[in-house]
Amino acid sequence: MKIFGGVANNISPYFSELKEDLKKSDMGITLLEYLSTTLLTCTIVFIFELPLLSFIFSLLKLGPLFSLFFATTISIVFCILLFLFFLNYPKFIIKDKVKSIEKNLPFATIYLSTISSSGVPPNKIFELFSKLEDHGEISKEAKKIVLDMKAFGLNIYEALSRSIERVPSIELRDLFWSITSILRSGGDLAIFLRERSTSYLNNYRRKLNEFSRNLAIYLEIYLTILVLGAIFFTILTSIMMGLGGNISNVVFIQFFVVFIFIPLTSAGFIILIKASSPGGE
Repeated sequence: MKIFGGVANNISPYFSELKEDLKKSDMGITLLEYLSTTLLTCTIVFIFELPLLSFIFSLLKLGPLFSLFFATTISIVFCILLFLFFLNYPKFIIKDKVKSIEKNLPFATIYLSTISSSGVPPNKIFELFSKLEDHGEISKEAKKIVLDMKAFGLNIYEALSRSIERVPSIELRDLFWSITSILRSGGDLAIFLRERSTSYLNNYRRKLNEFSRNLAIYLEIYLTILVLGAIFFTILTSIMMGLGGNISNVVFIQFFVVFIFIPLTSAGFIILIKASSPGGE
């Protein structure tokens, strides 16, 4: 902030979306602090990267001017990419939070329905629910709602309104909006939550069915292309090598396929399956 606070303050109006992302990601940092950290990191990387690349290119005997120009260009491009990564990093956190919320929302709604059916006041519903640690981001959000009511003296409507502004999940925002409307209109909250939990469970079951079908397709692709294809390629190249092919090139290709291509592709399939899983696991 001491070094780049002024610059961050001047460019902050152009990053209003980043400000909202920081609030929803719950990173506990202001926009000016985050921009200052980003600028400082990019500057440090540029200072260390420029002479290092210049030295490496000079060893390749590319000429001093060309080495300096090439190193400067690469350093600037890398710093721009690093700056873009910092701008999008809160979105990655928000995506993980949304996935955690959508995974736990059906079961959390069942707990809320059970608690509300006992006839306790709405503020006590969230207070009792916040003591449960099994619902990930929803439990954390319930604790924030209770904190707003106890520490800042907000009523249940104001606390839910603040929560709606900061939660990243559309489904959770819709649930809190609906709870607020039910409470203001004097409707039966227990019946509403029971029906909403049934809807969430049906939606979650549909996602699981879709994931099981996609998983079968991924498995067929993995076995056909990767396993059988790698085995067939290894056998074919071994036969060609026996018929008088270039041994060194064939061994290098087989080494690349077995020890580099297959592990990297397998890791890619693992990441793909984990990303497409409704539970994120």
